[in-house]
Amino acid sequence: MSSPTGPASGLPVRMPRPRQPGRHRRPEPLAAPEGAPALVLAVPGTPGAATRSLAEEVVSIARSELPGLDALIGYVDGDDEEFPTLRSVLAHAADQRTARYEQALAAGAEVKEPDGPVGVVVPLLAGPDSALLRQIRQAVMDSRVAAELTDVLGPHPLLAEALHVRLSEAGLARADRARLFTVATAADGIILASVGGEEAVQAAGITGMLLAARLAVPVMAAALDQEGSITAVAEQLRSSGSQQLALAPYLIGPEIDAELIEAAAKEADCPAAEALGPYPAIGKLALAKYTTALGIAPQQSQGTPVR
Repeated sequence: MSSPTGPASGLPVRMPRPRQPGRHRRPEPLAAPEGAPALVLAVPGTPGAATRSLAEEVVSIARSELPGLDALIGYVDGDDEEFPTLRSVLAHAADQRTARYEQALAAGAEVKEPDGPVGVVVPLLAGPDSALLRQIRQAVMDSRVAAELTDVLGPHPLLAEALHVRLSEAGLARADRARLFTVATAADGIILASVGGEEAVQAAGITGMLLAARLAVPVMAAALDQEGSITAVAEQLRSSGSQQLALAPYLIGPEIDAELIEAAAKEADCPAAEALGPYPAIGKLALAKYTTALGIAPQQSQGTPVR
């Protein structure tokens, strides 16, 4: 037994642990600020059921990471019916914000007139593609809505992780080097296939270095949209000693026809992994671009304001 003043018979009594200050304290979970702009995912490519499913999964991941997030999907080549265009999604978001403000005024609430961007537009692109980014920027300007356009998702270590996973799923890389798991078909050279010309190849090369460090095999970037680029890189890898190549698409998926990946694999005479798709890192990176633009996350890359 214990007395009101302490333990009896020298027996220990479990007491609640004091709240830990400083760096040992568990951080409070982030939540979207009230009235925050919408995260608008700009989805390139030809819309379809598979594209919509991918985009919905990406925004679902983002919402799960930031409760209260208003996440919308706008299609660069949408039709405004089944697949709403980026322009119409931004215009609708602006109308909704104005309506909420007017309803609050009508109800007698003291509310501040909304200002700042209506939405933060995040391109669903792993690397830079000047043609697609011009389309996205034009759609934002055509909406006549104050919005902020962020950078593309890569390069980033999480994309190297995603590429590694896709290669391992295809049996083209070890899932975990630390376990010394043997894969008979593991590649000894990786062609990192990007789209967007030379600028995209250079950006992909940064993530490629991170992937090479994970796999301990050479990784070289090539452009799917530059004739001869895939063949040239395949020949360079083979001439340097790699005999069992694999093609890893540095693509999320919608931005290019899947048949081009198949054709590139045949051109390089090697198997190919799947595109990145809705890998969890994609949703997290899209959210990181959004929170950085709003200043509620560690600074990473600056967005480009569009008015």
